Formats: sequence, structure tokens, C-alpha cells
Amino acid sequence: MHRGRTYDHESVQEFWQYRWNQENAYELDDPEDPLYVLGMFPYTSGNLHMGHVRNYAITDAYARFKRMQGHEVLHPMGWDAFGLPAENAAHERATDPQSWTDSCITRMREEMETMGFGYDWSREITTSEPEYYRWNQQFFREFYEAGLVDYRGAEVNWCPDCETVLADAQVVDPPPDVDLAPATEGVCWRCDTPVETRELDQWFFTITDYAEELLGGLDDLEGWPDSVSEMQRNWIGRREGARIAFEVAEYGPVEVFTARPETIHGATYLAVGPGHDLAQELASEDATVAEYVEAYEKSEVAGVATDRTAINPATGEEIPVYVAAYVLDDVGTGAVMGVPGHNERDHDFATAMDLPIRQVVEPDEGAVDLDREAYSGAGELLDSGEYTGRSTEMARSEIVEDLDAAQPDTQYRLRDWLISRQRYWGTPIPIVHCEECGPVVVPEDDLPIELPEFVQTRGNPLDEATDWKATTCPECGGPAERETDTMDTFVDSSWYFLRFLSPDREDVPFDPEVADDILPVDVYVGGKEHAVLHLLYIRFFARALSDVGLLDCREPVDRLVNQGTVLHGGRKMSDTEGNAIAPHEYGAETTRLFVLSAAHPNRDFDWAAKDVGEAYDLQQGIYSLVYEYADGLQLAERDGPAEQYLTRELDRAVAAATEDYDRFRIHQAIDEVRRLTRLLGQYRAYETPDAGTYRTGLKTLLRLLAPVAPYLAEECWNMLQADGLIVDADWPTVDSEIEAYDRERTLVATVRDDVRDIVETAGIDDPERIELVVAPEWKYTAYEMASESSGDSVVSKVMSDQSIREHGEAAESYAKSLQQEGLEPILSRATERAELERAAWLLEDEFDAAVDVRGADEADDELAGRAEPGRPAIYIS
Repeated sequence: MHRGRTYDHESVQEFWQYRWNQENAYELDDPEDPLYVLGMFPYTSGNLHMGHVRNYAITDAYARFKRMQGHEVLHPMGWDAFGLPAENAAHERATDPQSWTDSCITRMREEMETMGFGYDWSREITTSEPEYYRWNQQFFREFYEAGLVDYRGAEVNWCPDCETVLADAQVVDPPPDVDLAPATEGVCWRCDTPVETRELDQWFFTITDYAEELLGGLDDLEGWPDSVSEMQRNWIGRREGARIAFEVAEYGPVEVFTARPETIHGATYLAVGPGHDLAQELASEDATVAEYVEAYEKSEVAGVATDRTAINPATGEEIPVYVAAYVLDDVGTGAVMGVPGHNERDHDFATAMDLPIRQVVEPDEGAVDLDREAYSGAGELLDSGEYTGRSTEMARSEIVEDLDAAQPDTQYRLRDWLISRQRYWGTPIPIVHCEECGPVVVPEDDLPIELPEFVQTRGNPLDEATDWKATTCPECGGPAERETDTMDTFVDSSWYFLRFLSPDREDVPFDPEVADDILPVDVYVGGKEHAVLHLLYIRFFARALSDVGLLDCREPVDRLVNQGTVLHGGRKMSDTEGNAIAPHEYGAETTRLFVLSAAHPNRDFDWAAKDVGEAYDLQQGIYSLVYEYADGLQLAERDGPAEQYLTRELDRAVAAATEDYDRFRIHQAIDEVRRLTRLLGQYRAYETPDAGTYRTGLKTLLRLLAPVAPYLAEECWNMLQADGLIVDADWPTVDSEIEAYDRERTLVATVRDDVRDIVETAGIDDPERIELVVAPEWKYTAYEMASESSGDSVVSKVMSDQSIREHGEAAESYAKSLQQEGLEPILSRATERAELERAAWLLEDEFDAAVDVRGADEADDELAGRAEPGRPAIYIS
């Protein structure tokens, strides 16, 4: 092919895509235990955005790196295709969700190929295909039979005009001319009708059955960011406390859960939520309570008094009973003992209702003003009967143990997973409703239940699909109706990583033996916004599948990497913000290289055209080096200090980049590429390059580059006429013994900076000679001894060595200078001198001066005395 003097990836991408596909470069043939690298698959939104590019560039770079290291790598891609946004987009475009989704997939797949992402497309999956979602239905069956599915009432957003349930995202702020009633959350996104709250029967997965195991398992996830584990801990929300029964007149016991049973003497009221059985009973008898229970969400009143009282089991005191909106029906027991002196929400309610606020805890230090706010900390009990004077911690267990009405209990913030969605574009729930038999799960042989043809309606299209909805009961054979709810799309994404393992199997969702060999996923990359729901659900799914006998692995992801956000002007890129930049605007490979080099993968960074330009310049610099070499650059055969330095620097670059890629410091690996590019350019200009050293340098450079810029690396590899494809090339190895590559580099960088400072400070316009004097051996010995000691013992420790003590006052003075904390590690004297000799050509090239490296015994006493380990003495003439 014709090649220009500048690099343009668009001119070569089609050819290299063809070659990679021809060689099946990324396909994996059923290995026993590959490295599983996975990026969170995208929702089919229409186009790739910068968040996608960053996510998939990270996984692609790591997968390519590991493949070059000799690993078999599983790196698949698929499509999270069901869900509300597709319905919304189809509605806006007067089309159907299937057609919209298919067009999105085609477009996004082409964009991924343009970006050069190396996926095993033979494993591609789409969650909206019956071949995939039939297994959602099968899992529902399995979970149903295992007792992990529940059917009960739950509140939903309801549009009375559209006659349909709305997702939270479909409830929007009202137009300026629409006034909402108090406590109304918003209006329908389609018709601006104020949204109501209704209770409908819904399907749940009982994830709460696994609350303790999900919480405990976080301690073993050493490869997960601490922030994600902490977010899951908070979401699960384990609270240890007690369940205490309060006897309510003419009703019986009402149980409350409290994490602070030691404050029970400060309870001045009992409150139940509007959905509590007691509230419902009272509503049937009292019109005021009934009115509040019916419309509490729109009420401006915090609660309503009832004519009932309860007995505080610790004091025998009679306290009033209230129905209060702040008491949530699905948290704890749906009832609370009101201790306004020591709970903020109770304090707010008591203040609003003019109820007594009683102090029963005295802080260890300072005073409290309960008229202003509650005191929720620890301390010593007051006015608490026999427990007065006890610490809150001691009294907590004693009160629970002493009270017959109390028993220890553990509660969780985690709620069961509501999977019902009153929408068309999702997995039909495999249930039929029979008047005789109630809800009946659909037999396995009748799966999949496929979606009917889409028809645009005001409500849920499945409710209007009368032919599809009408069926017979699997148990009694009588007439029945299909469930018209579809599953939450988080169900689709809770096991897709398993389907990638056996995408073509028609008899099972995944091969359990293959899953047992490959799982857990070795590296999973995605945004922190999925820290709670998605990542919690895949952990639940793995456990549930294990308990129904389909899977052995209970913890599906070993290492989690969160990628940060791409910002523009300090704000997240977004079409709605008007600050989005499409990946192709600056060139696909330039964009890819920039988003990887701009920051650590888990950091946010701001898009800046100047910085993008630096990524472009790096590509052109690398291409120029290889183009000139392939075009007939004059070469020689030599093995001087410059070649020795370059050879060692290649090893240092490989060692550093290998560590950086392994630890996902991809931006630093690109810095290695940038550093090596500059060095090779300097070497090429210094003198006629040695053929073998220079070619080795270029090949090493390209292999370090290949994970982040595959088109450029492949094109240049071909220009070098290297063997095979670079995607199949071996990762470069370190051939020399390197004591510490970072220390060697620091030494050279420090010396070069020191020489520049001296030249500038002394005003030396044209230096003729630069002398570098390495410190005497005894100083290295003293330094090592000092680094193993501390404080006042340093001098005595160092001076205890006879070989050091021989140097008298100079030794004692040097020992005192080492009397400091945290001495940095140093190179050995031999390594330091050898490295300075190899690097001398860099100073010669920069200053056009002769460079002489010598030991302290070869220099005059004054110069030798100034030399220290890691900081040779410098004399410029």
C-alpha cells in the first residue's frame, strides 16, 4: 500500500481490520482457563460517547497487553438492549423499539471497530433476543421454585391520562404554567399530567435473603476499590439492635426495631407508618386517620394523632400513638418508638406535633440543647431507672436482656429487588394468572414467552395485546391471562458475563463446567455509578444460581476497575449539556490515545484540545521514526556508551511499562512510550545509529505502544518488516540485570538538572568539559547503615564501623547529615558509576562538551569531598 510521510489511521484501518479478522486475532477457542477481561456492556443508546471510549479503551489495552504476554484472553462484547430509553426513543421517532435497537447496534458496532477494539465478536450477545431472554425466564422459574420470588403490593408512579405506570425517569419537572399539589413529585414526560402514586401487585427477587452473605463477602473482595465496597456496605445497611413490643390498647403488641434500645426511657410516643396494619385498622374507624392514610404523600401535616395509647415496656408509662409519614412501611417493622431527645427524625416530628422531648443521655463532654436539636451520640444514661449512670454501650445489652418485651435483632437497609416493569420492551415475566389457581409459573417447555408485535398505545402495549395475553392455565387448563409486566433490565445484565462463555448453547444458559473453569471475571471495568445496583445484583445472581445448582462460583468478579468521567469545561460530557464531543471528531485513534494518557483510569479529566494535540503529535513522532528507518536511514555497527545506555533504557522502559499496564496505570505506560520516542529521536540525531540497537529500540517501542494505539503499531510493525502481526507478537522482555530502574533514571535526571543549573547560574556559555565524581565507597556504607537506624543512634551506629571512622571529622560530619527520617534507597557505587558512564553521551549531546566520569580516588580532595551517593560532584570548565 502507498504510505505518506504522516500517519492517518483512517487510511489503514480497513486493511488491518481485515487482516485481524482474517487471522481471527481475537477469537478464543474454548481454552480451559483464559484471562477474562470484561467492560460493562453498553446500553444501545445510538452512538458511542466518550464514556464508552474510555471504558473500552481501558479493557482493550489491558487485554492486548496480556495477550502479548502469552495469556489466552477472553474479551467479548454484547448489547444491553432492553429498557425504557429504547421505548422513549422509538416513541419520539414514531418507530418500534426493536427497529430502533437494531439500528443502534449496527451503528455502535461499526464505531467500536473503527476505534480498533479487539473483541471476540463470535461471542456477541443481545439481551433483547429470545435466545437470550428465555434464560431470564428460566432463572425466574428456578428462583420461584427455590422460594426466591415474592408477589406483593408495591407503590408505583401512575399517569391517569396515559393510564400507565411510569419509571422514575419518566416523571419530570412540570412546565412553568403547571401548579402541582403538595408532595406531588412531577408530571408525566409525555402529557404533563401530574403523576399519582398507586399500589400494584409486583414481582420481587428476595435479595434480602442474602443480605448477610453479600455484606460479609465484601471483606474478601481485595481487588475492588474500597469506595465501592463501602457504598455496598451502606446500601445493605446492617443495623444491630433490638425488636421491642409495645402493647397498644384494643389492638395488641406493636413491634418496633431500634438500634438504640438504651434510650427507651426517653420514648414519648409510638408512631406507625400509613401502611401498617394498625394504621389501616384505625383508618376504618376514624375519618381523620383515614383521610391522612389516603393522602399522606400530598399532606403538609407530619402525622395524625389517634385515640390509642401504648405502654412503654421499660417504664409502664402510657404514651400516645400516631400515624406518621416519616415511618416507612418497608423499613424495620413499619413502627418506631419516638425518642425525640436522641433521634433527629423523631425530634423533627415531636417539634412539629408539640410532643415532649426528654433527655436520657448525658454526653461525656459538653452540654446539649434538646430544644434546638437531638443528641444522638454516646454518653451516660439519665432518668433511666436502675440503668441511670450506666454508659450507653453497657446499658444497651443489659436492657435488651432484662426486658421480656425485647429481643436482639439485626435489620438491613437493603430492600427486596422489585423486578416488575409495566413496559413493553423487556423480558416477559413467565407467569399466568388464573382465577382458580392464582399466579402460576409457565412450564419450562413453553419458554421462551416471546414479545408480541409492538403496537403504540397509551398504556402498556402488552395489556392491549389481547391475543397474546389470553392463554390457558398450566395447572387446571382453564382460561388464564399472561402476566403483562416485564423484567427490570438489571436482570439482563446480572448474568450476561456467563452467557459470553457459551453463547451458542441452546440447551443451557451457560456451560457450568466452562463457568467453573473461567470464573470469576479477572478484570471488570465500568463506572462507579454502577457500584450499588448492578454490581450488587450480579453478586446476588451468582449466589442464587449457585443455590439452585447451576453455578459453583458465588463471587463473580475478582478485580474491579472504575473509570473516571470525561469532562468538558468542568462538566460531564452530555448531549443535553451541549458539551459532548463525538469520538471521531479528533480522529478515533488520537481520541483513544488521549483518553488513556490524560489521567489514571479511575480519575476524572477535562477534555482539552491542546492535550489532544499532544497525543496526535506522539503518533506522528513514532510514525516518523519508523518511516525514516524504512525509507533507508543510514546505519552503522557500533557498541559504545550510547548504545549501552539505550539498551539498558529499553529494559528500564519495558520493566516500567509492564508494571504500569499490570496495575492499570496506563497513562504512565504511555509516558514510557513518549519518553522512549524522545530518546530514540535523540539517539538517531546524535550519531549514525547502530543498526541492531536502533531496530531493537523501534520494535520495543512499537510493542509498548500496541495495546493503546493498535492501528499505528500494526502499520509501523509492517513497515519494519517484522515477523507476523504485532497483535500476535510477544511482549518484550528485560534482558539485563536492573538493580532499580527508577533509581537509575532518577540519578541521570538529577545529574542533568544539576549540570543545567550550574551552567545557567555560573553563566557558562560554552562549556568544554564536564567532570562527574562518584562518592567514595565508605559513604555508601555509611548511607546504608544510616537508613537502617533512626534518630540519635545514627551517628553512633555509623561511626562504629572502623572503615568509616578512619575518615575522621569528614565521616562524623557526613554521619550527622544522615540523621534524618526516611532516607531514600540508593544504587550501589558500582551501578551508579556504570550508569553515569553509559549516560555521559546525553550530556555530551546537550552541551557539546567532553564528559569525564571518575571515582573519588581519581579526583582532587575538594571535589571528592563534595560527592555523595546519588549526587556526584560536578565540575564544569
